Amino acid sequence: MNAAKREIKIKRVSSRKRSRDSLKTHLTPARKRAGGGGGGGGGAGGGGGGGAGGEQSLRDWASSSFMAEYCSDSEDLFGDYDSILEDSSLLAKLDDAEQNERQCELQNKAVDQQDFITLRPSEDADIRKRSCEDILTDSILDNLGDEYFKDLPASQLEFQERVHEGAKWSKLQDGEKTSTPLRNAGAERNAEDIPRRQMKARRSVTDQLKRTMLCNAAAPSGVSRSVVLKEAVVSEEISVAMQAMETVSAQTTDLGPFFGLPTKVKDLIYQLRGIERLYDWQETCLNLDCVHQRKNLIYSLPTSGGKTLVAEILVLRELLCRKKDCLFIVPYISLVQEKVRGLASFGLELDFMVEEYAGSKGKFPPVKRRNQRSLYIATIEKAHSLVNALVETDRLENLGLVVVDELHMLGDGSRGAIIEMTLAKVLYMSKATQIIGMSATLGNIKDLQTFLRAENYTNDFRPVQLKEFVKVKDTIYEVHPKEEECFRFSRVLNFKYSSGMQKIDPDHIIALVTEVIPTHSCLVFCPTKKNCENVAGMVCKYLKEEFLQHREAEKAVLLRELKDSGNGSVCPVLRRTVPFGLAYHHSGLTSEERKLVEEAYSNGVLCLLTCTSTLAAGINLPARRVILRSPYVATDFLKRSQYKQMVGRAGRAGIDTEGESILVLQDKDRTMAKSLVCAPMENCYSNLMHDEGKGILSLILSLIGLNITRSVDQVRDFLSWTLLYVQQKQLCVEKSLWEVVQQCVDLLKQKDLITADAHGESLQVTKLGKATYKGSVDLTHSDELYRDLAKGLEGLLLNSYLHLVYLVTPYDMISQCKPDWMIFFRQFTQLSAAEQKMSGAVGVPESFVARKAAGQTVKKSVNMMAVRRMYLALVLFSLLKETNLWSVADRFQLSRGFIQTLLSSSSAFCSCVLHFTEELEEFWPFKALLTELTRRLSYCVKAELIPLMEVAGVMESRAKQLYNAGYKTLTHLANADPAVLSKTIENLYKKRANQIVASAKMLLNEKAAALQEEVDDLLMMPLDLPSERLT
Repeated sequence: MNAAKREIKIKRVSSRKRSRDSLKTHLTPARKRAGGGGGGGGGAGGGGGGGAGGEQSLRDWASSSFMAEYCSDSEDLFGDYDSILEDSSLLAKLDDAEQNERQCELQNKAVDQQDFITLRPSEDADIRKRSCEDILTDSILDNLGDEYFKDLPASQLEFQERVHEGAKWSKLQDGEKTSTPLRNAGAERNAEDIPRRQMKARRSVTDQLKRTMLCNAAAPSGVSRSVVLKEAVVSEEISVAMQAMETVSAQTTDLGPFFGLPTKVKDLIYQLRGIERLYDWQETCLNLDCVHQRKNLIYSLPTSGGKTLVAEILVLRELLCRKKDCLFIVPYISLVQEKVRGLASFGLELDFMVEEYAGSKGKFPPVKRRNQRSLYIATIEKAHSLVNALVETDRLENLGLVVVDELHMLGDGSRGAIIEMTLAKVLYMSKATQIIGMSATLGNIKDLQTFLRAENYTNDFRPVQLKEFVKVKDTIYEVHPKEEECFRFSRVLNFKYSSGMQKIDPDHIIALVTEVIPTHSCLVFCPTKKNCENVAGMVCKYLKEEFLQHREAEKAVLLRELKDSGNGSVCPVLRRTVPFGLAYHHSGLTSEERKLVEEAYSNGVLCLLTCTSTLAAGINLPARRVILRSPYVATDFLKRSQYKQMVGRAGRAGIDTEGESILVLQDKDRTMAKSLVCAPMENCYSNLMHDEGKGILSLILSLIGLNITRSVDQVRDFLSWTLLYVQQKQLCVEKSLWEVVQQCVDLLKQKDLITADAHGESLQVTKLGKATYKGSVDLTHSDELYRDLAKGLEGLLLNSYLHLVYLVTPYDMISQCKPDWMIFFRQFTQLSAAEQKMSGAVGVPESFVARKAAGQTVKKSVNMMAVRRMYLALVLFSLLKETNLWSVADRFQLSRGFIQTLLSSSSAFCSCVLHFTEELEEFWPFKALLTELTRRLSYCVKAELIPLMEVAGVMESRAKQLYNAGYKTLTHLANADPAVLSKTIENLYKKRANQIVASAKMLLNEKAAALQEEVDDLLMMPLDLPSERLT
């Protein structure tokens, strides 16, 4: 057979059985081709990603001499080979015989027992007691008759003999002992079981035949030469087809018509997201040549343009079509949890894992799964640790796609440096991994393209038209960048202010918000956290009584939930504003309070939020109108990117026809505001040199530790894959990049993090250096952490958590703490004698605290860093003991938001310290101790609630509700009915209930799969098992 004349048509890969009518080939008997009617060619499933190339393949197929269809490993290779020996096909006749048998069954006719001579003796009366599937199997073969078997290949004759043997054996069995219903006992069995048993029988016969057909060439032949030759031809054709499929399988990705994905994915997007069709720009982007060729891509659109859906479709294509793992990087823990909840349902339906890497969550290296792909959703820091773990275990090639949300954060200080390190390692180490970046519009996008070797797609699409305005005094101007003045008069505010109101609200915030609420939603961005609370309180003072009646019952439920989350305490500002449908949102709230406020706003229970700029960068909460209370964030004038992110929240797709933003200005800010609203976007620059080069130091240390580079020259070669290299002319002015590299290597040697050989060429990481990069510990604190842990081992206090809590209190939180000495002394005196002794051992004696509380001067020098760290440790220690954040905040006179941040930072740092100690043998006792402490700090609740709080998005008050309703374990929650759950749990909407159940199922599957992988590893035969030597 000439290979040049063959055309291989790739249709689909699916584990489901294909329709027999969809593929009639020249191998199918003529009578079946005629009866098939033309068939259609695969329907919707065959059109995926075809385009012009697919039509050309169809045209070429008409003249081809051979056609093969690629199928997955789990698919039936012979499902559509109805004949491979033309009209003498055994399978075709088996099919016809089975159809006749089924017709007989439906018509309740007795099975003719006279033709069973070949396979079993007819005089055996007990044979009537055999099961339906036995009789069905035998009767089909009997109907074929002896003449059909005379030209069989040898292996199939062996199969026939096995059937004979099976029939003889079944005669000897006692019919009364079988649990299978008798053929004449149809009235006693469930009718629904009949087709299933018949199909099972059909499959068993067919599958055995197919297996034997593959063994034809190896079986001894006792038949005629012509039969042997015919069998050899068939075997060769099968072999050629299999080789052809292996050739194309690596390049084949299409599974269906929805951008290469099955129609089921499109249906799921509609069911779970309510999206019926994609925007034009999304279709264009997904059909770009660079996307099909798997080149790297950066695409930039305004906020709320639908960027995320494109990335999710590309992720699904990588997981399902190419069978590779994916990494999705987002900036904040809240966004990780939101993404995990949103994609868990897709994972359950499409059979892939969704794993959370945020805070203290995440396994390094990740569990290696043989039969499933994983989607890792990670914060910036966790993504870097994950890539390091994959490089170290030589598994980076399994990572097919990396998606970075908010790619412009490359220019955002130390976090930007971590993104750059992560992407540079992926670029350098794995040429097969595709990188997709979603970014705001940038002025120097070309630099990012050069860095990522990527193409760029830009569009200014917004689903809802945005109109930008500014307000000066009582006049509103529309923003027109093309006009000389930049602003065009629009209207004068029509709201009557009393003299008293004018003093309280000189910026007319009340007038602006009451134009839209409560019918529509509104966001008011304020420069400070305190201003958020003040504005919310001010607005509700002047609202009418009708605001209280709007969704009154739901607001009462929200207040109860806020009270439950605070263990009986509610913020006095929220208690006053929520009945009017108003709330504030900033980092001073606990994570649970923020979640409740966000859900209430999303569902329309709250119509107005006063918030800080962090809301714009976090969870997507759109509004009909966005008001910027001031062009400042604290004392800094807004950046263009911040402004665009805030105003981008205006306009809710599918609800509003347009959105509007209003920037409130004072006369003095008018000139600067013009540059803010009309200037081009800022540029994005590398931050590896930020903060005295911390980023590049950390990068070089990890490169040497991971054996990516072993010399200074190799380090220089790697740096050519960084954004810093692309921008070195702007950023390396005083010293060249190569001088910087040499200086960093020398500094790492001084810190005893790396060593060099005698010639100074080969670089190696020390144990301390390895612990530092594996623990993701800041280089400036690695020495100090080592000393603290070593000193701690000398007199480690084990009858209290205080000593361990002190050791994992984050160094970077110390500067934010200013102790209240009276509170410090009061809490210190409540410690046990052993705990006070431990405090003195770390450098904070009771005498010092007492003198400071009394206002006396302290002559003896004391390490104030240790003192402040001890104060924060006391806050955490109190929190672990009573788990009531509100009472602890009140006791230490700190905001509950600060304590929440301290708690989450401590749990993440505890995880880092744990990985740090795992690399240093002298710290072996810490491994067990810190594992449990990390778990306690991560949730800080009663032990029985922890399994429920492991589910993404389930906070303490919700966990209590679930526990009290009887959902006490992860298994309970995973098997819950979402409809029942939403009715049982107060204020739990059906959509959220579905997400919680899906997340619980995904987490349960993840834990079960990890245990199964462990079992498989234990039972696997070692590849290097010594074999018996011949003597």
